[in-house]
Amino acid sequence: MTRRVLIVTHGGRPKAVAALAEALRELKSAGFEYTLHDDALAEEFGDHMAAKRVAEGVHNAEAVMVLGGDGTILRAAELTRGTDVPLLGVNLGHVGFLAESEREDLRAAVQRLAARDYEVEERATVEVTVHLPGTAEPVVGWALNEATVEKATRDRMLEVAIGVDGRPLLSFGCDGVVMATATGSTAHAFSGGGPVIWPDVDAVLMVPLSAHALFARPLVIGPRSRYTVDVLPQSTVEGVLTCDGRREIRLPRGSRVVVRQGGTVRLARLSNAPFADRLVSKFNLPVSGWRDRVGSGHVEVQDVPSDPADTTPEN
Repeated sequence: MTRRVLIVTHGGRPKAVAALAEALRELKSAGFEYTLHDDALAEEFGDHMAAKRVAEGVHNAEAVMVLGGDGTILRAAELTRGTDVPLLGVNLGHVGFLAESEREDLRAAVQRLAARDYEVEERATVEVTVHLPGTAEPVVGWALNEATVEKATRDRMLEVAIGVDGRPLLSFGCDGVVMATATGSTAHAFSGGGPVIWPDVDAVLMVPLSAHALFARPLVIGPRSRYTVDVLPQSTVEGVLTCDGRREIRLPRGSRVVVRQGGTVRLARLSNAPFADRLVSKFNLPVSGWRDRVGSGHVEVQDVPSDPADTTPEN
């Protein structure tokens, strides 16, 4: 039986070209046939990849190997969304939070793929529905990391109203609003002050950006709930909706964006390490505090004499 792998990479970078050459050698040695994704992926709002999936035989591939950073993996997710084909990311970028392997482990990653020695993890997406004023049919899109409503120009605030499950919640002026999956909680939402959500939590996060309001804090809703974001008619600027930093659509005043949990994207996992370990590794977190270093020569703590006035006599 023929085993096929589709490869998606950032072809304009020398590092990616070198990694691609090695990946092709290793895949051929392991008995795989491979196909290179040969065209720019869709950057229009919505899902326009059906014909591309058929043309490139995505459904017949065992996996899609991604050589690049998180941005390249988000591009490749456009190909595999709605299929059973997993993404295997080899990090050539900086953080590479979605990648499963580093550049120096490329050969080992191919060997694990050949041995089918990996787990498949399903990551939820968000479904985004846009109702534009004067338009009968809504426009539908999706995101693996986040959908962001932001002001279209920098000089004024965007006025929005937020609702949950059809009920009004609050309104404010802001730079924007991020609605993220658990996967995307470590991306744009995290930089905006949102919490980190473990990937297996069924939730959709909302983080206001520079909101001019007393109660404008991150919110987390469940998988059966939905957010609405209305661009108010009195807003001095229009909005723009961006999905995963790639696909965008203009939001005139009076537009409404509805965000809820959507389908899944499958990721191939080579490690069963806890998510906490991934956080520590990718963000280089200091797991040893100063108390752990007391007495080791790194930190010296001197006793401070107590104030006699604060001493309570013993009975």
